[in-house]
Amino acid sequence: MKKAIVIGATGMVGTQLIQLLINNDEYSEIVSLVRRASGVKNPKLNEQIINFDQPEEWRNYVKGDVLFSCLGTTIKQAKTKKEQYKVDFTYQYITAKFAAENKTEQYVLISSAGAKSNSKTFYLKMKGELEDIVHSLPFEYISILKPGLLVGSRIRIRFGEKIGYLILKGLNKLGLFKRYKPIQAENVAKAMIMAVNVKINCVYALDEVYKLTV
Repeated sequence: MKKAIVIGATGMVGTQLIQLLINNDEYSEIVSLVRRASGVKNPKLNEQIINFDQPEEWRNYVKGDVLFSCLGTTIKQAKTKKEQYKVDFTYQYITAKFAAENKTEQYVLISSAGAKSNSKTFYLKMKGELEDIVHSLPFEYISILKPGLLVGSRIRIRFGEKIGYLILKGLNKLGLFKRYKPIQAENVAKAMIMAVNVKINCVYALDEVYKLTV
């Protein structure tokens, strides 16, 4: 029986992940660190509303067998690149650091297709920098998933993502930008759980993420 830690539980992938973990008999407890209440109630779920800017107040919650990191925001929500970087890089790195210090064995991170620390694109560079730095943390196993465009139910409907989805779908039919192929959030959540069972250090590109769900 495993104890899971989850950050980003109110996002598109996170909401799917929480439900899958609740229904998974391999997990006896789920510690979910959130900025606002999710509304989900279950005896297995230990939801903690925290202020990520006050890390010493919640570092002791980051104890378990595996940390699932699916936290993220958009420039539209964050307003500035500085604020987006704080959510997508700083908060995730601090949480991962605490988990490693608290002897958490496994770490599963959602990154992005095309993420590289030397990218000229702000978003992909930020994601790549996070990938690089977490590899320095002393987890037993680190799994990084790099899906394409996430699709599925979302609390806040993003018009731009709908347009992007239609354009990308058309380009995919022409054989272009296949590594950014849209993928259902539920499949990414399933892949996160399967990555734990594989127990290897691995970076999963889009096709490999799909394989984990089979």
